[in-house]
Amino acid sequence: MRVSAGVGTREVGLVADLAELFKVRIASFVGLSAFVGGVLAPGARPWHAAEAALWITVSAAAASAFNQVLERDTDRRMERTCNRPIPAGRIAARDALLVAATMAVVAIGMLAWRASTLSALLTLATLFAYVAVYTPLKRTSTLNTLVGAVPGAAPPLLGYVAIAGQPAGWAWALFAIVFVWQFPHFMAIAWLYREDYARAGMRMLPCMPGAEGLAGRTALTHAVLLLPVTLLPAMWGDAGWVFTIGATALGLAYVASSALFAWRQTRASARQLLLVSLLYLPLVLALAVLDPVTGALSAFR
Repeated sequence: MRVSAGVGTREVGLVADLAELFKVRIASFVGLSAFVGGVLAPGARPWHAAEAALWITVSAAAASAFNQVLERDTDRRMERTCNRPIPAGRIAARDALLVAATMAVVAIGMLAWRASTLSALLTLATLFAYVAVYTPLKRTSTLNTLVGAVPGAAPPLLGYVAIAGQPAGWAWALFAIVFVWQFPHFMAIAWLYREDYARAGMRMLPCMPGAEGLAGRTALTHAVLLLPVTLLPAMWGDAGWVFTIGATALGLAYVASSALFAWRQTRASARQLLLVSLLYLPLVLALAVLDPVTGALSAFR
């Protein structure tokens, strides 16, 4: 019984380490947004969108593993990351690198075979931008947030292209929405862990000299900018009243949380902004999917 319990504990520990290595929670957002992008493509079938979203998610998980291999030294210096499986020594960097490379090759190959060549190439470019550009840039320039927002916004566009073969309409709109959404979200995180980032030598806006209040102002500016960005689908004739009204209401809540954070940068206001940001994105994606459905029902009536 003792042996069985020990084996079970090790297995549970390995699963937890793999979930941390592949950043399963972030990967789930990637999968959701890629699926929504695919479903909104012309002539989409849910199972085809789900398959494409699966391979895009696998690619994102591989990118997270590559990221942790490259950042293992800085992760050791940060309180919130020092217990990750690679810096803690529970998973060897070489093993993580091998698994990540295999996952990336399989994901991109399957997209090329089962979806479209362009979606595979764009997924490869997204992976490269995240791992080879954004990751090292975090140590050298505060522009890393801007650069990192590009691969961060790619999943819905990738999902759309996987089904439609080329980007259009909703693909660009969702890319723009997720791109701008990331700034308040990340400013809250960067402010909360600014001491950690500074200790590791990461060049994040909130931990730079003379940057007092900059995180809040940046968050508020982008939250306000997000309001007209969410109107793009309606302006292009792709969205109806359900998405437009719902996304505007959510955007106003995002602005309010960002304004509170800009007015008084405290752990409470940063955590509230972070929570609102985590609720905002899946709800906006849900509205994007529901909008054509409710439009069709209204027309039927």
